[in-house]
Amino acid sequence: MARFIFITGGVVSSLGKGLASAALGAILQARGFKVRLRKLDPYLNVDPGTMSPYQHGEVYVTDDGAETDLDLGHYERFTGVASTRSDNVTTGQIYSKIIAKERRGDYLGATVQVIPHVTDAIKEFVRADLADEDFVICEIGGTVGDIESLPFLEAIRQLGNELGRARSMFVHLTLVPYIASAGELKTKPTQHSVKELQSVGIQPDMLLCRSEHPIGLEARRKLALFCNLREEAVIQALDVDTIYAVPRAYHEEGMDAVVCRHFGLETPTPDLSIWDRIAGTLRQPDGEVTIGVVGKYTSLIDAYKSLAEALTHGGVANDVRVRINWLDSEIFEKEGHVQELEGVHGILVPGGFGERGSEGKIAAARFARERKVPYFGICFGMQMAVIEAARHLAGMTGAGSSEFGPCDPAVVGLMTEWVRENEVERRGNADDLGGTMRLGAYPAVLEAGSKVAEIYGSRQISERHRHRYEVDVRQREALEAVGLRFSGLSPDGELPEIVEFTGHPWFVGVQFHPELKSKPYDPHPLFISFVRAAVEQSRLM
Repeated sequence: MARFIFITGGVVSSLGKGLASAALGAILQARGFKVRLRKLDPYLNVDPGTMSPYQHGEVYVTDDGAETDLDLGHYERFTGVASTRSDNVTTGQIYSKIIAKERRGDYLGATVQVIPHVTDAIKEFVRADLADEDFVICEIGGTVGDIESLPFLEAIRQLGNELGRARSMFVHLTLVPYIASAGELKTKPTQHSVKELQSVGIQPDMLLCRSEHPIGLEARRKLALFCNLREEAVIQALDVDTIYAVPRAYHEEGMDAVVCRHFGLETPTPDLSIWDRIAGTLRQPDGEVTIGVVGKYTSLIDAYKSLAEALTHGGVANDVRVRINWLDSEIFEKEGHVQELEGVHGILVPGGFGERGSEGKIAAARFARERKVPYFGICFGMQMAVIEAARHLAGMTGAGSSEFGPCDPAVVGLMTEWVRENEVERRGNADDLGGTMRLGAYPAVLEAGSKVAEIYGSRQISERHRHRYEVDVRQREALEAVGLRFSGLSPDGELPEIVEFTGHPWFVGVQFHPELKSKPYDPHPLFISFVRAAVEQSRLM
């Protein structure tokens, strides 16, 4: 029967609960356990699909088409366990289901309340869709003390009672700040955070204390005394030079030993050599390349979290450090600024929505094509590369995307229908925005002899999508005549999935998001190949 570990956060947000959850999952896997990770998000949105990247960061997409929190990306990258829509729930989803049931009369006239109806729905989510997992790690979003998180804290409190200590554990992640003027660490914020947690009936079994400085024995004893737990259950979580060093760091601090002791488990010491190898490569690479990422949300790097990690993975595979030069696409809409790409060894244009910055992305694609710099266009980045080729090679000077308004021709247009699980999905401009894109894993067929077929080592692939607009396949003949090869298509041949330029060292655009499936120990083949091309480019400069 599954054991449940609930991870909460206190003092401040952005301490790294998702990373801590993922790292713990990886360590438990290394001890031979089967794990599952879940995220409970307190916000009222149904999902992050309609939220601005500046508000939420990246939207992570699962194979089954769920738009989820970016922490699920950490879970997959560290454990390799594919997340599903049943691994992320929000307050919006919980309340939507409850209200729908109330409207149907499912509650038989009862007054619908937070307790028991909301908390029961949360508990049902936590325990649903499980198989033979040994551990289910549940991260609760937000910070203890937030009004929004109270129903979730009450739900896991109830679960703790129902499961008993033999099957439940509470881990609280807090901040132990260093006050430079006093020259000491302060434990008071953590004490107050734990008291807040205790006030809702939860006693943490472990404290995971983030700090920039080592937490001495005296401070640990103080935390253990005032927070009502054993000294060895106060685990310091110091900053590390790479996130892939976290499993080793937490293991050496005894995190997994405390977990095993809590549940009365005896297992061999975990083999973390794969994480040592990855961290070692990142610390002492054999070279370095610079990739210019031309995006719209570059002031918040979390908007491209999986992308940045996938580039790092490509660097690990090629034994080089990848330095990312984050470039706002709008600057390239001004005369002469495109020359800022002169020093990069590769150009990547990521996904995005809306017209803002689109001309700058088109300019970056043109620079890469004309200067023979490796180019990787992802989703929107592929579409901008197609528009660039249509305008400057195929003579379609008015080419554009219908997303930006009237244009002639619209080489990129709104996708009105596609088939998934024998059901025709129809979309229009007047539809709701949430959940109305082409979402999740779809197959594609690669053209024999193409660069991408060689990179994948296969002609049949499946990749995750998140988009509403598609390249118009009717433009294929005109664009292939000027060298832009449509090298990957949907199985029915109607939806362009991949384009590449013949005669260019490395110029690939993909409609999907390959970064979502890349892992440090299993880098995505497109990122391996792209970084390798950047290495070759660096030798020419």
